[in-house]
Amino acid sequence: MGMDRRRRATVALTLNFLSLLFSITAFSSSYWCQGIRKVPKPFCTGKSREKQAFCIRFNNSDSNNSNVVQYTWETGDDKFIERHFHAGIWYSCEENINGEGEKCRSFITLTPPADRGVLWLSIVAEVLYITLLLAGVSLMSVEVCYYTSVIDGLKLNAFAAIFTVLSGLLGMVAHMMYTTVFQMTVNLGPEDWRPQNWDYGWSYCLAWGSFTCCMAASVTTINRYTKTILEFKQRRRNLERTLKNKQKIVEDNANPVWDIYINTLQNHREGFMDLSISGQNPSLYGDLNNFPYTQHDEYC
Repeated sequence: MGMDRRRRATVALTLNFLSLLFSITAFSSSYWCQGIRKVPKPFCTGKSREKQAFCIRFNNSDSNNSNVVQYTWETGDDKFIERHFHAGIWYSCEENINGEGEKCRSFITLTPPADRGVLWLSIVAEVLYITLLLAGVSLMSVEVCYYTSVIDGLKLNAFAAIFTVLSGLLGMVAHMMYTTVFQMTVNLGPEDWRPQNWDYGWSYCLAWGSFTCCMAASVTTINRYTKTILEFKQRRRNLERTLKNKQKIVEDNANPVWDIYINTLQNHREGFMDLSISGQNPSLYGDLNNFPYTQHDEYC
């Protein structure tokens, strides 16, 4: 039974540690959402031998005349280029126009002013989520490695279960608030940032994976706590039942001895009464002063 309890504690600790690792990675990354944004190509500058796939080329040197722009009809409209972007809680990055490196901006500045309060609440909830996960991992580690009695382990188990459940609820609320803020930013954000096509990234999946591991750890911890309490109650019932059975056996064994004592006393009394009524000499049957229970009878 002890090995089974220790194994369940190790499983809960592993799940909680994975949840903590996933949440920290997702919180610090910028791949919660990613997509494509179309931007106009700039005019090409410089020598013709330079890479000009990300700009519009002209047939002559008149750069102000848009009628001389050369298009590639086989590939459709050549005036726009697709730029990949990815965004997280802290910042949003997109490809540079020349295809080299990325240009990053703070996601808080991109959020509409009316929604920044919700974004800050999401950040605070994420921080509390990670903090409670860390507290749960610490308590579970102490329970697995250092506790010396079942009662101490049960107390640590109860606090770890509370912290883990609270962290899971905060994590769920934080993820949903960020999703709402991002959707509002896509609709009402700056024109030079709004994407034409977007989807959730690996950080978003990792954040919900952290929530899943957290809830699995909380269920495992609560299950261990409940099972231990039920085991204690069952052992207490068995002990009480055993004590009652032993007490009943002792009482059953004591009743015949007491009955023999009462019957003996009653027989002595009846014999004495018969002798007195019949008028016989009591000395023939012994001295009454030597009768062991006469003094008791006088008191009665």
